Amino acid sequence: MRVAFGVLGPTVAESDGRALALKGPRHRAVLARLVVARRRVVPVAHLVDDLWADPPPGAVGALQTFVAALRRVLEPDRPPRAPARLLVTDGPGYALRPEPDAVDAWRFETAVGAAAKLPATRALPRLEEALTLWRGPAFAEFEEEDWARGERSRLAELRLQAVERRARTQLALGLAAEAVPDLDVHLAAHPWREDAWWLLALALYRQDRQGDALGVLRRARAVLADQLGVDPGPRLRRLEADILAQEPGLDPPAEPTATAARLWTRTAAAYDRTVAAGARARLETTVSLIRNLAVTSGGGLAAARQHRMEAIVAAEEFGDPDLTARVIGAYDVPAIWTRGDDPELAQRIVGAAERALTALPGDAHDAARCRLLATIALETRGSRAPRGPRAAHEAEGIARRLDDPALLAFALNGAFMQSFTRAGLAARRDEIGAELVELAARHDLVTYEVLGHLIRLQARGALADFAAADRHAAAVDRLAERHELPLAGVFTHWYRALRLATSGQPEGAETAYREAAARLDGAGMPGLERGLLPLALLCLRLEHKRTRSERDPGPVEIDPGADWGPYRPWAAPFAMLASGRRAEARAALRALPEPPGDLMYEACCCLEAVVALEVGDRSVLERARIRLLPAAGELAGAGSGLITLGPVKDHLAGITAALGMT
Repeated sequence: MRVAFGVLGPTVAESDGRALALKGPRHRAVLARLVVARRRVVPVAHLVDDLWADPPPGAVGALQTFVAALRRVLEPDRPPRAPARLLVTDGPGYALRPEPDAVDAWRFETAVGAAAKLPATRALPRLEEALTLWRGPAFAEFEEEDWARGERSRLAELRLQAVERRARTQLALGLAAEAVPDLDVHLAAHPWREDAWWLLALALYRQDRQGDALGVLRRARAVLADQLGVDPGPRLRRLEADILAQEPGLDPPAEPTATAARLWTRTAAAYDRTVAAGARARLETTVSLIRNLAVTSGGGLAAARQHRMEAIVAAEEFGDPDLTARVIGAYDVPAIWTRGDDPELAQRIVGAAERALTALPGDAHDAARCRLLATIALETRGSRAPRGPRAAHEAEGIARRLDDPALLAFALNGAFMQSFTRAGLAARRDEIGAELVELAARHDLVTYEVLGHLIRLQARGALADFAAADRHAAAVDRLAERHELPLAGVFTHWYRALRLATSGQPEGAETAYREAAARLDGAGMPGLERGLLPLALLCLRLEHKRTRSERDPGPVEIDPGADWGPYRPWAAPFAMLASGRRAEARAALRALPEPPGDLMYEACCCLEAVVALEVGDRSVLERARIRLLPAAGELAGAGSGLITLGPVKDHLAGITAALGMT
């Protein structure tokens, strides 16, 4: 159970979105006082003095009672006599040891500090998010307490600075109209803030409201004289003079997006003037644009998919196999998900790559040949045809011989996609991911560095090494933020839902899964999206029932009307069992094909085993056992980085017992 604390307003504690019952004012005072200490120990004597102006004889005992009550609320599942994890006894006193992001005030400070180092386009949402954390004055019910006064003042000042920084950021982005209402409210409560007056006047001026801007500066002069007995500072006086003179320096700065747009337009025009319409260079440049488009957003990925085949067809029309090979191989966009988004398109791309391979002279063009082979390995993902593994192996060999880092990264991506020929290959994929991370970091191949971390996240999850998987998830988020790769965050969001599932928090995990599924909307990845949420919820419920060790939990809850996508064959028997159609479930179970060779292979095999155990089908249990044995040391499904059905060895133990084996 993860506990979060709120002090930006009345003091509260909550778990999984539910408020925890803090008994009385002194219980909240103990909690707030320990938050003020920021994880440091507060001696018992100091706590007693802070809680009572005139401590009664039994004050220490009363404090101990408060602490014991708080511990029961904060850690209700802690076994008797087990040491506390959150509100701990340490030496002469007590300390509160939540995670760094579990206190709203700490999150606020972190977000404001981070925003100061970001460009305006990324700083603004961070500041907006930070300011929404405030529910009222900090430590609202303790404004008279000496121990809270300094922290209240510090946080209040930080909030005022954040409001003004948000306005400054809005002005930098050309959002003057959005800045005005919040600045008006801000100044009504804090009229002595000269920076706020300056920002409000400038925002009005940039909306062509020169008279209103001058009126604001006159109001500022009157307020400062009446309330503080001072004249406006030099910055306000200079702004007034500049407005009267209509100085050009007051105009909004050229926005980076506008500058970039102008640069793009001029460059495109120059390209059109200098490169002939039918030139091969124009086609290769188009493919480079398509490749870059694929990593910008979901819309970009979908558009890249749409235009990629058009470029290949255009290249084949030139009748030049080397050009076709370059156009096909230039689309070296890292791929992490092992089910294709458009199987028909993938088949057409493989056909074009095979034709180009056949037409290329055999005595040269090794780099082009390598890229074509890597493309075949990538586009035949999930297939059980032997061509994919052979192409991956050959591409990797050529790339290593040529000693080309970018080529090797592309070939390793193909090798990853073909590392699902059987269950239990997480360790092999971890090796591929580790090499990709090291290679990409050394040669500044950022997108492949992200891919390597994602592969390792999946592999370490399969091997139940979540400490390492967490580190790789954090690395992905850092790189994605720094290099504007928003699609990478889709996978880390799903991974964090998986972590809740593995930590025995089904309600929190279900909420997280639904939030993660919402992020897939518009992400341009139908091969990942279709059927994933209902599958995740089915696995979550099955695993929750298994870990509760119920002898006869009954049919698992399932939504037969959901879009199960490619997972419908493995979900259908559960729906049949839930409606009492055991014979149909058995028939559907026996008709199941072998699951595709992808990241969901072990999970689908375990789903078969769960139903086979329920209906007592020995033949299905025997085939599931054979398929799952190589993965006995892994977690079923966790290698996807998305879902889990628990340890494979537990499923094997159930199968072995049902078959009467030892």
